[in-house]
Amino acid sequence: MSKQNRLPLLSDVLLLAVAMVWGSSYGVVKGALAVYPVLGLLALRFGLTFVLLAPALRPLRHADARAWRGVLGAGGLLLGVFLAETFGVLLTRAANAAFLISLSVVLTPLVEWRLLGRRPGRMECGAAGLSLLGAWLLADDGGWRFHGGDALILVAALLRALNVCVSKRVMRDATLPPLSVTAVQSGVVALGSTTIALLFAPGQWRHVPSFTTHGTFWVSVVYLVLACTLFAFFVQNHAIKRSSPTRVALLMGSEPAFGALFACLWLGERISATAWIGGGMIVFASLLATVRWRRSVPHDTTHRVPIPDQA
Repeated sequence: MSKQNRLPLLSDVLLLAVAMVWGSSYGVVKGALAVYPVLGLLALRFGLTFVLLAPALRPLRHADARAWRGVLGAGGLLLGVFLAETFGVLLTRAANAAFLISLSVVLTPLVEWRLLGRRPGRMECGAAGLSLLGAWLLADDGGWRFHGGDALILVAALLRALNVCVSKRVMRDATLPPLSVTAVQSGVVALGSTTIALLFAPGQWRHVPSFTTHGTFWVSVVYLVLACTLFAFFVQNHAIKRSSPTRVALLMGSEPAFGALFACLWLGERISATAWIGGGMIVFASLLATVRWRRSVPHDTTHRVPIPDQA
């Protein structure tokens, strides 16, 4: 296999790895929230990430005002995603959250069409629909009930779709390195969470738990920082720069399936046969996205490369 063919395959495998770690993050976050409040956890998680990525800010010294507005706007959207998603996970069932956050897979092609002028292909639309159906089967295990946090998860799904499309436009127009964009996004989320806690929710701002009495909490924080934030957002932003937001969303659409698997193996939750079928459909939809289908419409305003949707 040539180097040109190996690189897209590696990108696809890494995006599937992101889906795995993000799927596991629901259980990890729930455990951490039992010890520390939402805004404090977000400030700690993304503040540590920003410190680790601070050297990657150097290329932004030459960025113009338009690039700064774009990258800060993408950071603001990410702040909205995590505020809505984390409070939503706190207030609803994990199954509900897994299904509703999967709506971002369906919303991303529509947002990309509107913001970037790239119409999704028929295969992409079919894979998005299959992923949504699989997520519904996965979440309907035991019956569906609407919980208070479900509306927040819906908002998070829409903001996710907006975030990947805005990040694509920022890196396309300003040619910013993905690691620099990840650093700024992390800083915005950390600063935004801290500011909201101090001004509007002082009860969310507490002393961090000690290492000696809450070792499991700190293991969770390290995992959230290194795997679910640093690794995941670098891979996502790198893939967005080289490919289309719709394709990236599809590849990461297997997140709820991996979340259910993690809940079964790690948390001991029961998964029905119907739910397993739904999870298999989601994974199959993501695998469909790894195939580089020839588009019937040759015009693509987001990028011009010899191979369509090159990741």
